[in-house]
Formats: sequence, structure tokens, C-alpha cells
Amino acid sequence: MPGTTAPSVRATTSSFQKAFSESGASVIQLQILSGKQAGHSIVVRRFPFLLGRESGAGLLLDEAGVWERHLEITFQRSEGFLFTSRREALAIINGEQVEQGVLRNGDLIELGSVQIRFWLARSGQKTMRVREALTWSALFLLFAAQITLIYWLLR
Repeated sequence: MPGTTAPSVRATTSSFQKAFSESGASVIQLQILSGKQAGHSIVVRRFPFLLGRESGAGLLLDEAGVWERHLEITFQRSEGFLFTSRREALAIINGEQVEQGVLRNGDLIELGSVQIRFWLARSGQKTMRVREALTWSALFLLFAAQITLIYWLLR
């Protein structure tokens, strides 16, 4: 994906997303395709996530046709990533004007003059080197203890 820096990115917090954030897990990625921030990608880890002109928005979009609180993305375990747009704000998902619905991987979101691609973000695995080293050390000590016990019993 092109560039990963994005100015004006902020997020609000929910208990579900705190868990993701603390674990370092990435959840979704918004790739900005057009507008002043075109080429940037934003990884979102906290929900609800607001897109719009408002200074408190997670993604601040100062573009033509974008409202203060244009679109909000939330997460529901049973349904997935949901979006809600203001009734008077034009939100087009995959070429269809909608007020709310479910976002799927690869969906194209159009807010005014801005196009954004919705992706599930890559997830990285935490390193297990310390745990593996401790496991191998414990196995070696167990092996050594067994050899010592066998030697002691055979004497």
C-alpha cells in the first residue's frame, strides 16, 4: 500500500478497541485515493472512528462536500464493521448512496470529493523468541535431570 503517514489522524476509545490497541493488533486500514491526502493510509485501532471536518474526527478531511461529522465507523462483534452517515451528508459505498450498512474488505467509500478504500489491516505476530528459549531450556533441564536420575539408579 502506498505511504503510511497521515496527518490529522486521531481516534476515540471503546473498551473493545483498548484491548486491540494494547495488544498491538491492527484492525482496519483506510487508504485515501483522492483529495489533499491522496496516497496516505491510516490504520484504525479504536472505535467508533469518525471521518469528517470536525476537529475531533479520527480522520480530518478538509475537502469539498465533506461534512463536520460525515461518517462514523463502529465495530459490532456479531455484525462486523458498521458505518453510519448523516442523513444530509452524501456517502457512497461501491457506487451506491447509503446512510448505514456493513463495510467489507475492499469497499470504496466516497465522501464528497474524497475516495477512500476500506481494508482489513495486516496483522503482525508478536515475537515468541523468549518463550521459545525458555521452553527449550526447560526441556534441556528435564533431559539432564532424567539422565542424572538414570545414572544414579544404575549405580
